[in-house]
Amino acid sequence: MAEKFDLVAEFREGKGKGASRRLRHEGKVPAILYGGGREPRTLAFDLNKLMQQMQSESFYSSILNIKVGSVSQAAIVKDVQRHPVRNVVTHIDLQRIVADQEIRMHVPIHFINEDIAVGVKVGGGSISHLRTDVEVVCLPKYLPEYFEVDIANLGVDQMLHLSDIKLPEGVAIPELAQGPEHNHPIVAIHVIKAAAIEEETAAVVAAEVPVVSDDKDKDKDKDA
Repeated sequence: MAEKFDLVAEFREGKGKGASRRLRHEGKVPAILYGGGREPRTLAFDLNKLMQQMQSESFYSSILNIKVGSVSQAAIVKDVQRHPVRNVVTHIDLQRIVADQEIRMHVPIHFINEDIAVGVKVGGGSISHLRTDVEVVCLPKYLPEYFEVDIANLGVDQMLHLSDIKLPEGVAIPELAQGPEHNHPIVAIHVIKAAAIEEETAAVVAAEVPVVSDDKDKDKDKDA
């Protein structure tokens, strides 16, 4: 069952860096809600409550219910800005959702059966996650919470691509529509060869050994 997110907001009238700074000092997060054929509205959220909900992976790929007083508006997250050091949210952009208009969203990919994958259990390989999410286009009602990709049968030196993701009704991956060259890999299993490790180690050692100049020997040859 998809997780439901209700976000309580308030309208904010002040604009500019000064007004946003004051909001943050009050423990609030400035935000903007736009799209849906209506004028953008500036909002503010309680920082602690917002951060708590944002801990869920589903927050970023779900239809959110934004409540301002008695009015509710469906929206999706389009951008999140964070403090470079403290990692707290400093601003959030939200897009209004209209039922009959398609949206673009990044949906997480969940890889399952990694511990019993043929390439790992039998071949001794290592799994490389080449994609952790994928952008999709769909109507809001078809938006999936995540994609599940089973790699149980994936062998050594094999990979799965975007086209291997099982898409539910009404969901499309724009990249695939651009041609077969855009059918990028999403996960692979490879064995790290011992020889390759030895060569890499030798290269690192060689790079760390200082080069001894032979200028003194050349001078001795000149004196002789």
